[in-house]
Order: sequence, then C-alpha cells, then structure tokens
Amino acid sequence: MIFGFNTDIKHDDTLYHVQSEAREAELLLQTQVFVRGRCIGKRATPYADRVASGNFTDQQKEQVLRDQHRLVLDAIRDGKLEEVFDKRETPESLAAIKELDVHWLNANSVHSDQNLVMRFRVTEAGAGVKGSRLTVRLARPDAAPFYTQAVTDHAGEAEMNLVMDEDALKGSSVLVQANCSGRTATRKFQLRKVEA
Repeated sequence: MIFGFNTDIKHDDTLYHVQSEAREAELLLQTQVFVRGRCIGKRATPYADRVASGNFTDQQKEQVLRDQHRLVLDAIRDGKLEEVFDKRETPESLAAIKELDVHWLNANSVHSDQNLVMRFRVTEAGAGVKGSRLTVRLARPDAAPFYTQAVTDHAGEAEMNLVMDEDALKGSSVLVQANCSGRTATRKFQLRKVEA
C-alpha cells in the first residue's frame, strides 16, 4: 500500500511544503520539507527491523508516518525545524539524500495558444534519467486538482500539454514527483504571470 501526506504551512514569511511518503524500496518512512520548490531538509524513519519481525501492518506504518509528518509541522510552527532534520550519516539517511532532481525546462514560458505546456527533465548526478515516471498535480484556487502523468525519454525529458485558459492559472501551483527504480524527487512550483 502506497500512501503519503502533503501539507502547506506558513511560518513568519516563509511558506513550507511538507511531504511525507513511504519509500517501500528502501523500507523508509520519509518526510521532506520544501521552500520554493527546493528541499531544505529531511527526516527518515527506517522500518526494516519491524518488517523482519513480521508484525508491522500498513495501518501501523501509516500511523508512524502520520506522527512523523505532524512532528515536522509542529516544529515549523514552533520555529524549531532544524532540530527535527536528520543529521546522522546512516545508510538510510544517505540513501534518502541520493535523490533524483526535477528541472522545469520552460518555466518562463508555459502558456501559449490556450495550451499549458510543461517540459521537465529528470536527472541523477547531472545525467538524464530515462524511464522516470512523472506525476504532476496542478492545484488551482477555484477548481479541483488535476493530475497527469508522463514517462521521460532517453534524455530524461517529458512534455505535458493541457488545454487551459491562461486566466484559470492565476494562483495555481504545480507539484511534480519523479519516480524511477525506487528513487524519487518532488518539486513544487508556483505559477506566476510574467509581465511583458
């Protein structure tokens, strides 16, 4: 069972995006914190020992992840975020750091002729990652979120086209998650109109 939590939370003048997910391939429950689309820190709980003991249900896993997500949200509210980030160099935390990266190739020009065109590139150590599955969530203030998926080509690139009026994009955000062989990366982008 795959599950996760996403929360936007503001503290002082900073908007944080907190994402928690079960990383099944690494047997890791991971919470990442993003500011303006960049990951600023992580907290991870390994659960391989619990799986080995044979008594760690999906419900228990979800509860541990939910508690970890809440711990990070509370730390943001209290201004103590740095205290909950992982600083130890364990195999689990190092595995969580070795991530993919997502680049929005045409971020400065995405809307043309009633089309929202998004071109992304997934990389690992600077090289394009072929076959990475991209899941995109377009969140708009006055409409239900819209989801779409694509798979990257040999250069690690993928393009998505949506028929959409430019006025409907005001105040919207795009959450992009890349997944390839158990490795993930998530970026969040805020759409803004560029004045000519």
